[in-house]
Amino acid sequence: MTDYAKLDAWIDAHFDEQVAFLQALVRIPTDTPPGDNAPHAARTAELLRGWGLEAESHAVPADAVHGYGMRSITNLIVRRPYGAGGPCVALNAHGDVVPPGEGWTRDPYGGEIDDGCLYGRAAAVSKSDFATYTFAVRALEAQARPRRGAIELHFTYDEEFGGLLGPGWLLEQKLTRPDLLIAAGFGYEVITAHNGCLQIEVTVHGKMAHAAIPASGVDALRGAVAILDALYALNAGYPSIRSGVPGIGHPYLNVGRIEGGTNTNVVPGKVVFKLDRRMIPEEDPAEVETGILRVIRQAAGALPGIRVETRRLLLARAMRPLPGSEPLVRAIQRHGAAVFGAAVPAMGTPLYTDARLYAEAGIPCVLYGAGPRTVLESHAKRSDERLVLEDLRRATKVVARTLADLLA
Repeated sequence: MTDYAKLDAWIDAHFDEQVAFLQALVRIPTDTPPGDNAPHAARTAELLRGWGLEAESHAVPADAVHGYGMRSITNLIVRRPYGAGGPCVALNAHGDVVPPGEGWTRDPYGGEIDDGCLYGRAAAVSKSDFATYTFAVRALEAQARPRRGAIELHFTYDEEFGGLLGPGWLLEQKLTRPDLLIAAGFGYEVITAHNGCLQIEVTVHGKMAHAAIPASGVDALRGAVAILDALYALNAGYPSIRSGVPGIGHPYLNVGRIEGGTNTNVVPGKVVFKLDRRMIPEEDPAEVETGILRVIRQAAGALPGIRVETRRLLLARAMRPLPGSEPLVRAIQRHGAAVFGAAVPAMGTPLYTDARLYAEAGIPCVLYGAGPRTVLESHAKRSDERLVLEDLRRATKVVARTLADLLA
């Protein structure tokens, strides 16, 4: 019978050390782009080695990384075998992050602590769960001493670009094949499903001309506006398409980047924009993509002289619950209620994550880790991203207790 109080007490006694570990990780930039993430992996491996946790460093070949639009990726695997007869449970968090952007009131790489919160890019998503999972494993080995099964820590560096060179690469290279997976998440809910995502780059071609004689050209921006109007009209109808998964509402579309033209006095000959279409679990990705492309081409075809090229940037399928995930969900819910003092619901999220790649490989998985009730509260991908340190402490206890149950 596991003495959960001993696990909790170990985590409390080592909490300052855990916070210092997270600060060290936040202080090494991993902005993606540009995506030069190997130095962070090297430092993480060094810190883990100090606790007797040897990390295998798996560098993704440079040609694949550069072709992907990044500079370096080294994924880490820590393997902790305990004995025959139990499951191999993997815990995955990603170290790559979006650039800080503007509006910060604190150093985005300072790891500053103020009023019980640790501030910094990736403090909440998801360098926090490097700390959650590392210290949950340390507590488990110090107090529960499992004798069956195994644990793997997967610290990867390609979530922001889709995960294909992070978990996707580890799975493709047959470097890992766990039985169960816990991936980075937040502490007040256990995520069993999430949205998919389709990203498309649209290039609208016209014909450059002097602004004094605009009729001699074809305005690519006008063509782009017509296409965007059609896409936004499509988006306006999405609220009527509802998901049956709690926590997931409806599909939606966002145009996150647009550029074009050469000068103020020139009719623009080319405009490029990038769109992001979130797909609920019930949708068929192929049908969604076909529909989007149809709308784009119909809108472009209504304007003489306009030509359009499209390129798929990402197709991330939705994650759905797999048979075999029930023990993870039950254990997290039971211990979450005990540690947080409130029910931890099993639900979906409108985000998409690279955990889907494990699910696509047939590995039952859930998302659970340190963080608040909502992404909005964490300021993830916004200025002043922060983590409530008490949430880190409590989530670590829940994960440690869950691992103890699974490996008992």
